Amino acid sequence: MRRVYRAAWVLPIDAPPIRDGWVVIDGEHIVDVGQGAAPDLAEAAGALTDLGSAAVMPALTNAHTHLELSWLRGRVPPGNNFITWVTDQMRLRLSPGGQADDQAVRAAMRAALDEMTRSGTGVAGDISNSLAGLDLLECSGLAGVVFHEILKFDVTDADAFVARARERIDRSSGGPRWRLSLAPHAPYSVSPGTFEAIRAWREPGREIPTAVHVGESPEEMELLATGRGGWRTMLEHLCAWNPGWVAPGCGPVEYLDRLGFWDPRTLAVHGVQVSDRDLALLATRGATLVTCPRSNVYVGVGDPPAARFFASGVRVAVGTDSLASVPDLNLFSELAELRRLAPAVRPRDLLASATVNGAAALGLDDRFGTIAPGKRAALIAVAVPAGVPDVEQYLVSGISPEQVSWIAPPSC
Repeated sequence: MRRVYRAAWVLPIDAPPIRDGWVVIDGEHIVDVGQGAAPDLAEAAGALTDLGSAAVMPALTNAHTHLELSWLRGRVPPGNNFITWVTDQMRLRLSPGGQADDQAVRAAMRAALDEMTRSGTGVAGDISNSLAGLDLLECSGLAGVVFHEILKFDVTDADAFVARARERIDRSSGGPRWRLSLAPHAPYSVSPGTFEAIRAWREPGREIPTAVHVGESPEEMELLATGRGGWRTMLEHLCAWNPGWVAPGCGPVEYLDRLGFWDPRTLAVHGVQVSDRDLALLATRGATLVTCPRSNVYVGVGDPPAARFFASGVRVAVGTDSLASVPDLNLFSELAELRRLAPAVRPRDLLASATVNGAAALGLDDRFGTIAPGKRAALIAVAVPAGVPDVEQYLVSGISPEQVSWIAPPSC
């Protein structure tokens, strides 16, 4: 059955906002979008919904989060540097008294998924070490990619190591809404051979996305430049250091480029320390820079250079990271933080980073991210005050979950 939704604003994202707009939906798909008098209203008697002073827009895409870490919410204090924050998190996760049981982990994941939904997120890129809770993801009604994260710096047979990880995702099922892929954790925790083995796995067609934490902390930059510093000390303490590893003498973006890792289906997460040259390289390779500004401050690495991200020409997407480093999973709050950090960036570009850019990075922009005929009807309505002159500016200034409603709520 076709339904018509009319609102003060409709935001296609890839086009200017439509004042007094409407969207026609048939089942799970968008049929039409326009302005003024909605089509076939005589035939649509009873099928017309007037949303009033609201902005209809695509569901948000959280391009980077760690839902299985949701049980750590409020348990890891802010760090004054990244090594301190990681040490505190590891101590809690590995100590016998600090670990959560499976039931508690699942309950926290379920609550996190509900929180994401209530604040308007419909698509996500989730990092998972255990691949637990895939059934919860499918039942949430959200869609996305689960990145099975692998990390091991001292690897003797990278091909076999990656093959075992591939077998784990082949045995698992994310359901029809979720794809599974592999993701190397970071240049300081993954061997060069492992990056190369993942690259080789992805080469046919290059359709499978992957993600990597990169350029997040000064300690990462020091390790790759000199082979020394906090990360080396940490790896040695964990008996995970590879004495045969030779520092490449460059930054992480160039290092991974030498390994042939960057391409249009690669998500470079964080990038707090990257240079303009790094950003230009990522743009040339077609990679996506995923920024998580509130998390960056919490873990002690500082504000990301958001204005440089958007000025560089690289595709920018947005993530929250995990509840171990942010107070909530409201992507609108990340947009407000980006607005603070980069006030000269157009609000429309910020909104694109939280919708279509993330969907494109995950390989899902054929279904999500814009309002266009044929796309999935994953649409939200955000209540806005009557008479708002600039609806895009309003939407990136901080939206609470109470202002968000779903036109077609996600369901199991």
